[in-house]
Amino acid sequence: MKDEGPPDVLSGRLGYLLKHAFMAMAAEMEAVLAPFRLSPRELGVMALIDASPEQSSQLEIAARLGVDRTTMVAVIDSLEHKGYVERHRSDRDRRRNVVTLTPAGQACLEEAEQARERVERDFLAPLDESSAAALTEALLTLHLAQTEARRAALPHTAPCAHPAPGDPAGALADD
Repeated sequence: MKDEGPPDVLSGRLGYLLKHAFMAMAAEMEAVLAPFRLSPRELGVMALIDASPEQSSQLEIAARLGVDRTTMVAVIDSLEHKGYVERHRSDRDRRRNVVTLTPAGQACLEEAEQARERVERDFLAPLDESSAAALTEALLTLHLAQTEARRAALPHTAPCAHPAPGDPAGALADD
């Protein structure tokens, strides 16, 4: 059966279209990064390390990417095993451990970034330049809005915080 695009009933559904566009691009990205022994997530972490003006810790990298600590440890472990990053004491603060690119990691990043850019350029090729830029800007706007909405929804106190004895809120809770 020839792929002729989405059924009419789904052709205007944002979730359906985003999902299928993402799946197509993700498959291409996985394939192009395979020779570098990198996943798209690992490439993103390496790019962030490289772009940071100061050396970053694993926790700082995780926070900037919105990734949990456990996942970040696994990503850094993988990159370290491949020889692309190293963990060491900060040059500025000996109490901090930081993650930096190795020379092999820097070389790999430069080549992998060129491959990533080709995939993105080819993916956006059906769009004219201004439409491609508008799509990127619109997605960034949505990402920032969702990030802000999640931040605003975070509780202002720890979920296990209990009112102190004698606190009027505590009296209501005990009734």
